[in-house]
Amino acid sequence: MQALVLDGINQVVQLREVPTPQPGPGQVQVQLHAAALNHRDVWIQKGQYAGLKFPIILGADGAGIVTEVGEGVDQSLRGQEVLINPSHNWGNNPAAQGRDFTILGLPHDGTFAEYVCVPAQYVLGKPAHLSFEQAAALPLGGVTAYRALFTRAALQAGERVLINGIGGGVALLALQMAIAAGAEVWVTSGSEEKIEKAVALGAKGGISYKAEKWPITLSQQAGGGFDVVVDSAGGPGFGDLLDAANPGGRIVFYGATNGNVPDLAVRKVFWKQLSLLGSTMGTEQDFTEMVRFFEQHQLVPVVDQIFLLGEGETALRHMEDSLQFGKIVLNIKN
Repeated sequence: MQALVLDGINQVVQLREVPTPQPGPGQVQVQLHAAALNHRDVWIQKGQYAGLKFPIILGADGAGIVTEVGEGVDQSLRGQEVLINPSHNWGNNPAAQGRDFTILGLPHDGTFAEYVCVPAQYVLGKPAHLSFEQAAALPLGGVTAYRALFTRAALQAGERVLINGIGGGVALLALQMAIAAGAEVWVTSGSEEKIEKAVALGAKGGISYKAEKWPITLSQQAGGGFDVVVDSAGGPGFGDLLDAANPGGRIVFYGATNGNVPDLAVRKVFWKQLSLLGSTMGTEQDFTEMVRFFEQHQLVPVVDQIFLLGEGETALRHMEDSLQFGKIVLNIKN
């Protein structure tokens, strides 16, 4: 089969012929029609990720058709259109992942290939209203956003939500799900164009996080502070989120692209009775509920741009530039 192979840190991914994986006991082989990129793929390529091993086929997100099943797997899965849950071996504690937790694409070969083999428990029927490209855009970002909003922050209809840094895949999926759940959603971005696009998707409004004292201005525009704040940046700007949150609010974060938070104003946290909630990926239940939520509300992930498999290096550089609005997808089977 053809696959994009990464041979080492700061190497370009190369399209080459590699052996087609065959399903072992309990596994299925999926012929991939589409795969989607995540920032994780760029970080692995740059060596900024734990547990590196090479050569590796990157890619956590994928959708396709089950072509073969291993020993002990229900034969009826063969021929089914599926999307792949990239969150593997969560463990027995739904509150947090265990030591054996892994994400597809490292340490095991991922979805930037014509075929991939995964345990049968990690494939779920593709929502009929989604194309393969749209379905591939859903798994990692979808389960991350769903767990952050509902499992961790316990979002309720009628609450006011702030999504900090709109434009990336997880943030946009969180926007769509929060609106569908009956919340009022506001956004921040460094790009006015991205704010305008978010409003077109249903956000009530937004503001540049570069603006001075933006939490005060945005809270005035929104008619109050925010019950739930969603963040993936961390860094020096995290303190603004404490100001934006309502008393008793929940700030949930699933990343730290701007690094650790310096000089956290702890007094604001306890005086406002804020909850700071970390979140990573999600359980199998989170994933199943997320896919059902998309089916119930007929939601469609936002796709920024579609590249061919052989254009994988170009797609990775497009992601690194952070200019995308939505998911970057690879079309694998035309």
